[in-house]
Amino acid sequence: MPADLVLLSARLLDPGTGRLLPHTALAAERGRIGFLGDDRDARALAGPGTTVVDLRGAVVTAGFTDGHLHPVSGAERTMGVDLSGCRDLAAVRTALAAAARDLRPGAWLRGWGLDPNAFGTAPVATAALGPVLDGVPALIDLFDAHSALASERALELAGVDGPRRFEQGSEIVCDADGRPTGLLLEDAACEVVEAVAPRPTEAEIRARAAEVLAAMAAAGLTGGHAMDANGDSLAVYAALEAEDALPLRLRIAPWCRPEASDADLTELIRLQGTGGALWRVAGVKLFMDGTIDNGTAWLETPDCHGRSDHAYWPDPRRYTRVIADLHRAGVPTATHAIGDAAVRHVLDAVERAQAESGRAGGGGTGSGTGGTGVVRHRVEHIETVPDDTVRRFAPLGVAASMQPTHCCEFTRADHTDNWSRRLGEERAGRAFRCRDLWEAGARVVLGSDWPIAPYPPLQVMAGARHRRPADLSLPPHGPEQALTPLQALQGMTVCAAWAAGEEGRAGRLAVGHRADLTVLADDPLRVPDTELAALPVLLTAVAGRVTYRAAGV
Repeated sequence: MPADLVLLSARLLDPGTGRLLPHTALAAERGRIGFLGDDRDARALAGPGTTVVDLRGAVVTAGFTDGHLHPVSGAERTMGVDLSGCRDLAAVRTALAAAARDLRPGAWLRGWGLDPNAFGTAPVATAALGPVLDGVPALIDLFDAHSALASERALELAGVDGPRRFEQGSEIVCDADGRPTGLLLEDAACEVVEAVAPRPTEAEIRARAAEVLAAMAAAGLTGGHAMDANGDSLAVYAALEAEDALPLRLRIAPWCRPEASDADLTELIRLQGTGGALWRVAGVKLFMDGTIDNGTAWLETPDCHGRSDHAYWPDPRRYTRVIADLHRAGVPTATHAIGDAAVRHVLDAVERAQAESGRAGGGGTGSGTGGTGVVRHRVEHIETVPDDTVRRFAPLGVAASMQPTHCCEFTRADHTDNWSRRLGEERAGRAFRCRDLWEAGARVVLGSDWPIAPYPPLQVMAGARHRRPADLSLPPHGPEQALTPLQALQGMTVCAAWAAGEEGRAGRLAVGHRADLTVLADDPLRVPDTELAALPVLLTAVAGRVTYRAAGV
């Protein structure tokens, strides 16, 4: 049978070893790498329908996988005004005023990417935005997607006139007189206003998701671990695949919230393994806390405002039981845990589940949903943890899923940012300990958490290497925590495959492995840290099918 894809005159970089292979050509057949060798023998494998590309010395490596992203919900969230580039309140007000001028009477204004650092030391509240939202129903997501600002008109339409009680760690922030300030913390509070705001149509969401996924492929991504399956997102993936418009291989973990019933848990277990050729439900996403910027993380001692002192789950013991149930069912979990107390509790829960079931989470090559019996759990974010917690990941076989660009873009080396001020010097000094976790034997998986931070994988890897914002305008934050070029590459290839239990068939250049490939203009291990993000992506392929091809390639 002829090959589906033949790549010639290439430099083949295996992320497993960091070495160039002694070959110049690769051929893919039926979705997998079927041949590594010289150009002449590879040409002989081509048939009339084969895609043949002469790469003229470009570098082929295993396809980049983003370990944490939100393709469909992010596509919907980013349909409003982009505030991610606003560095102060004047810029925020200008952007919102321009958007408000274009609104039809009575229409809602939506925004996203608002950085609390724009407020300086002032409270994050709608009043700080001035009169630009007077009379306008507006809901603006803060950058962390765990909080939002609602205008007075939006609160009025939602019937919000004071505090409320929720079944999860959420809050409608009110002033001393009990009046809402506009700040909504965590999902349950945000959803009160979301419920009365208009939503885009299914067709609009699908079109926007297709646009986002195509741009991700052009940036070098061939896969992603999607950390939600909210609303109709699974139907969106199915529709895009049916339209041949799904250019990434996606592993999807639907949410389990604190209010989930036993029946809800049974349904999450039933969903495992469902999907299509390129998308599959594999795992469950949970939240142990919120964010440090909001004061909703779970820290072992409160932050400098007396906040971040409790879990997202009102009863953390219930979370522990849910982890045990999922572990016994062979379902891997990914838990959002940012604060030191949250991370510790997740590791305690996994350790207890492993002990009770006698089922480990470290070695082996299982998918985590049956098969060999290996169940691999993950902790997402891990923004500040002490030494003893760092050392626990490897023995438990728990992956450390981290987003270095969060440190690069939202914190500062001098600790004048909101995140650092809330934590104080000691805890801010142990920020995003990627290198310490790696050297302690943990599998460090890198991702963007898009739309929280930009998705281009080369930018993520560059941030892991230089620990500076993308514009290089600030000194590195915690340069001792920088990863080496090979570690950064493995964080989006080898380690991502391991976390998915797929290291035997993905994440490397080897015969029999998936033909998910990223082609770059030069060797990413030899390009300087500060130039990596600009390295041209020439081609991407998923299962041997080209999903992006630069002009002239």
